[in-house]
Amino acid sequence: MVESGAHTSQAQSPADFIRPDLVVLGMSAETPLDVIRELARRLEAAGYVRPTFAEAVWQREQTNPTGLPLAGDIHVAIPHADIEHVIAPALAVATLTHPVPFRNMVNPEETVPASIVIVMALNEAHAQVEMLQQLAYLFQDRERVERLYRARTYEDVERVLRGDARPDAH
Repeated sequence: MVESGAHTSQAQSPADFIRPDLVVLGMSAETPLDVIRELARRLEAAGYVRPTFAEAVWQREQTNPTGLPLAGDIHVAIPHADIEHVIAPALAVATLTHPVPFRNMVNPEETVPASIVIVMALNEAHAQVEMLQQLAYLFQDRERVERLYRARTYEDVERVLRGDARPDAH
């Protein structure tokens, strides 16, 4: 079980909020809802979120889209829900076998073909803002985005999210 009193801080990296069962590499999905449901299912099974989480993420996605267009061909989405649906902080990560269209967070009339989806489950409002800032900073580095998308192991994902500049070990 997870510690419900845990929270984020500036000193923590996104890698501090993942674990192997919350990372899905090479996921096949047809829609944003497919990805959100699978990652939310994993978060719920691990005790991080309430049963209301998946629906709350999807509803929030309808009014506050999270597709983030990046330089290059690999784009991301960072769906999340309000804190009352979260028990303890975690991130669930999926790389997709083919992109899924998320609505653009800057221009909701456009879609972003997301190949990486990170579902945030954070239990403090300020932590959501801090984590979004950390992820946005990380995703400014095109090589790091490509390394995350090419990741083949949990350790690869952890290294990229920790900000380790070393190339993949294999």
